[in-house]
Amino acid sequence: MNSSENHEPRLGDVVDGIVESYQREEGLLEQLTERPVPSVEDVTATLTSLKAILFPRHFAQRNLDRNNIKYYIGDAVDQLHSILGDQIAKSFQHECPDPGRRHQPCDRCTSRGRRESGLFLEKMPRLRAMLADDLQAAYDGDPAAKGLDEIIFSYPGFRAVMVHRIAHELHVQQIPLLPRIMSEFAHSVTGVDIHPGATIGRRFFIDHGTGVVIGETTEIGDEVKLYQGVTLGALSFPKSEDGTLIRGRKRHPTIEDGVTIYSGATILGPIVIGKDAVIGGNVWLTGSVPPGTKVVNDKPRLVYKLASQQGYKLNYQI
Repeated sequence: MNSSENHEPRLGDVVDGIVESYQREEGLLEQLTERPVPSVEDVTATLTSLKAILFPRHFAQRNLDRNNIKYYIGDAVDQLHSILGDQIAKSFQHECPDPGRRHQPCDRCTSRGRRESGLFLEKMPRLRAMLADDLQAAYDGDPAAKGLDEIIFSYPGFRAVMVHRIAHELHVQQIPLLPRIMSEFAHSVTGVDIHPGATIGRRFFIDHGTGVVIGETTEIGDEVKLYQGVTLGALSFPKSEDGTLIRGRKRHPTIEDGVTIYSGATILGPIVIGKDAVIGGNVWLTGSVPPGTKVVNDKPRLVYKLASQQGYKLNYQI
């Protein structure tokens, strides 16, 4: 008999070893009480609540009609105000430079969290209008779409854009942590990685979605369409004389109105892709493109290798 079949784990030793590893990390145990952090579960639950408010017909967990819609939305907004305010307060408290204010409760952070939550909720009507434009752009731009409901339920690009518009507004309000938690949650479920700092105009559509990366200082105009695998990234990271990264500078592309970027294209650096330009698949760009320009790779040479009846191969080149 294999001795491992009768093995009893020494769980007490496991616990002691884990806690001992915490103690080797300077200040970690003190931070358990000093620095409250947002709850990833509560943040993702907040996104679920926001989704139900933005599109109640699709995501509300009850039947709605003219008679109860106002009550439902009122109750949902009130609950969201409380949960979001609490998570914002924890984010501010976590980042507080004053150690004396990191302990619970912090009335100043609580008050600020509720105020910032209210400011965000006031933007909800505008967010709905922008998402309605994005939804229509997806339908207009994809002949495979059977209707708007299909896009809302099943298009990862639209879901990623929805989360981004929420996270971006919190980023604009300078809320710590929450925007990145939201954007990384969207990344994990859609394969689309959009930094909450990126600025995106109206009627934006990401077709298919998987593998799209949009960096922090990217600026995207109206009526822009991206396909899967597009990267809007930084070419290099400027450093100071002591070798540390210089933050806060523009380092990602500006994509003007009406641009289409096909799958696998990589566009790097603080360059400008002019209005109505078309960037072909798998193009690598580190220089600006004038408006109305089409950028494509040279046509590749395809080689077909066919076996003949005599057993040797003939090469046909195109």
